[in-house]
Amino acid sequence: MNNLWILAEATEAGGGEGEVITMEDSGGTEQAVTQQDGSQGTSDQEGQRPPGPNPLLWVMLPLLLVYMFFMFRGPKKKQQEHQKMVKSLSKNDRVRTIGGIFGTVLDVREDEIVLKIDESTNTKMRVSPQAIATVITDKAES
Repeated sequence: MNNLWILAEATEAGGGEGEVITMEDSGGTEQAVTQQDGSQGTSDQEGQRPPGPNPLLWVMLPLLLVYMFFMFRGPKKKQQEHQKMVKSLSKNDRVRTIGGIFGTVLDVREDEIVLKIDESTNTKMRVSPQAIATVITDKAES
């Protein structure tokens, strides 16, 4: 901002009505005029258009969409893998629940899975399919 503002007030005995207060630019190219009635006019800025939408918006909007895509894609993919694992369960599969209980699958139904958790007392437990965390393979046991 190279503007030098000069404000003056007319103090002549005639009242000074209609006098103009001017602003001088240090470059000498632009001059704003303020009249006593408060209106202001500029010589260089009359032909300019108002600015358009913020360019930052055009950058942030695609980034936000990509972020939302990855944010929802991860959990959905994990849920699909879990459903596939539960559907592939069969009798005598070894599993671990989300509570850390190990058991052997005895029966698989749509809304529950029956696990045998103790061989000596033949203890059985019914769990929801969402409670199965992993299927234990022979390689993982050794």
